[in-house]
Amino acid sequence: MRLSRPRSWRSALLWAGVGGATLFALIQLVPYGHNHSNPPVTMEPKWASPQTRLLAERACFDCHSNLTKWRWYSNVAPVSWLVQRDVDSGRSQFNFSEWDRPQDVSAGDLEEAIRGGSMPPWFYVVMHSNANLDKAEEAALIRGLNAALAASPPKGGGG
Repeated sequence: MRLSRPRSWRSALLWAGVGGATLFALIQLVPYGHNHSNPPVTMEPKWASPQTRLLAERACFDCHSNLTKWRWYSNVAPVSWLVQRDVDSGRSQFNFSEWDRPQDVSAGDLEEAIRGGSMPPWFYVVMHSNANLDKAEEAALIRGLNAALAASPPKGGGG
């Protein structure tokens, strides 16, 4: 006598696919990660040179300014949650677009983050190859940011 036959692997795979697709569709309804606002720019630092601003724009602005470029994947959960978290966190630490408010950053912090490779983060550079600065560009950005911080420290000083 034969007992009931176990489901075939195809059937299990089909149900797993249907379940995964349903879960993916449902998480799109979570409201977090859809607030793609760019508040107005109230004040930028006095840039040492146009090159410094361009380097900062390439490597930093998406998370550390109000000029974020919200790409298509920033609308698809769960990636949208990660992007929103990174932008919210970056803007709260320091924001090149709100230089008229206190910033939680110092020249030493910026230099350490850039030279140490934590900024821009590796996972950002994977999707944004133009943010991958070579050593000369890193050095130019650090020099330029140091000059900008000296010429126009943010309101209330640095971090």
